Amino acid sequence: MALIIGDISVPVSEGDGAAYAINAALRRCGLGRGDVKLADVHRVSLDARKRGEIHFVYSVYLDLGDTVREDKLSKRVKGSRLAVTELAEPVFGSEKPRGRIVVAGFGPAGMFAALMLARYGYRPLVLEKGADADRRTELVERFWRTGELDESSNVQFGEGGAGTFSDGKLTTRIRDPRCRTVLETFAACGADSSILTRAKPHIGTDVLRTVVKNIRGEIISLGGEVCFETPLTDIRLSDGRVRSVVSGRGEEECAALAVACGHSAGETFRLLDGSGIALEPKPFSVGARIEHKRTAVEQSLYGSLAGDPRLPAAEYQLSHHTADGRGVYTFCMCPGGTVVAAASERGGVVTNGMSEFSRSGENSNAAVVVSVSPSDFGSGAFDGFDFAKRIERAAFAACGGYRAPATTVGGFLKGAPTLAGRTAEPSYRLGVEAYELRKLFPDFVTDAMAEGLSAFAKKMHCYGDEGAVLTAPETRTSSPIRIPRSELGVTERADNLYPCGEGAGYAGGIMSAAVDGINTALMIMRRFAAE
Repeated sequence: MALIIGDISVPVSEGDGAAYAINAALRRCGLGRGDVKLADVHRVSLDARKRGEIHFVYSVYLDLGDTVREDKLSKRVKGSRLAVTELAEPVFGSEKPRGRIVVAGFGPAGMFAALMLARYGYRPLVLEKGADADRRTELVERFWRTGELDESSNVQFGEGGAGTFSDGKLTTRIRDPRCRTVLETFAACGADSSILTRAKPHIGTDVLRTVVKNIRGEIISLGGEVCFETPLTDIRLSDGRVRSVVSGRGEEECAALAVACGHSAGETFRLLDGSGIALEPKPFSVGARIEHKRTAVEQSLYGSLAGDPRLPAAEYQLSHHTADGRGVYTFCMCPGGTVVAAASERGGVVTNGMSEFSRSGENSNAAVVVSVSPSDFGSGAFDGFDFAKRIERAAFAACGGYRAPATTVGGFLKGAPTLAGRTAEPSYRLGVEAYELRKLFPDFVTDAMAEGLSAFAKKMHCYGDEGAVLTAPETRTSSPIRIPRSELGVTERADNLYPCGEGAGYAGGIMSAAVDGINTALMIMRRFAAE
């Protein structure tokens, strides 16, 4: 029998938090070390809600073997739950594949779909529009240095997807047990092992580039094929299924197609639409990036303990609902990170946040975004996509290129944009210009942002700093499009086309996209026999 004993409070001052938590868990169960086969940390988080009472919260995994009856122990252990120790093996179908099983896109969803397929002998073919991680990094660095954008390989497209140039956050609200598979895979491929126990794990963009290359190496070693700078350019349908796919490799027979294109893949969405695959608009969010000094965020959260090396990098998540019910919230918070240029098409400005594993940069940043829905931008499949593009193009026109519109928070709230008096130096490498953000967004967006910023200032001291900097626009929070799929994971028009991941509208971040990729692979396996 295995148990997870949670809600164990450990003081920050405790030298060995893990040992303290394990002993507390054993005492709660009325057990000694000799009664358990294994005792280890399952998860650790930091509770900083009250600055004077900051402490760690542990949960501990106990493997009791057959030494204690479950019914007896459960009565003595408050807050415990049975641990999920094993996943059921995949179910394999009998249909013989006619052609390759193709995965379009090599972000988290496509990567884990291909990895799972390869591990069970299906030898997938991956088609990725962008370049491999090394070449992609060169092209992104060139863009940040010169403004010369490669529309195929950039922050959005290439090996690892948009997550490769981010903080590598692995937090998620989903409770699928396959989250553990994703974490273990990342750790085995080069991520720090702390991601297995942290409540808010992150890899860091510098480490993630190596991790994704190692995952690619495993896929190839198992017989899979990964083709970079080889976008999916056409699909050929007949009799309700995809018969073949077309790419730079030519036309190839296709047994199943997993579309894991990412949230910025306009060309792929247009291709699917032109082939009669149903698409629908979905809600997403737009706004700007806010930058504070990292030390200011730490002071706001940790008070007198700010700078204590025992504490993790200070991060937060804030939300507010306006009087009319519109959501305003912080998103993709990057401690010690930078604001980066994330455009994927010429003529538009897009911002995003990124931090390395150390999270030691001078500033911390987060998106402050406002939810938008089809009632705001239209009910056509591409109306949300076009809504975001108009904002991005307006920002490009405002600054005459890839420089980003920006202002201090005070300037934004007063309607008098300025960068004078800023308390954080903007980190966006292509440069910023003072600009009225209300000229980029509809009034309902900027009005909600202003209300949200005022509400957040009551929760965190740093948000009351009118010298903090807002850099815009943030428009790629999630896909503005969903590709409807059945319980079997396929589209109505083609029963072997499997939309998956964030681009298809079924995930929001690295973890949930990776899990959706795994689940998509499992559905393909359930139908087809391995080669």
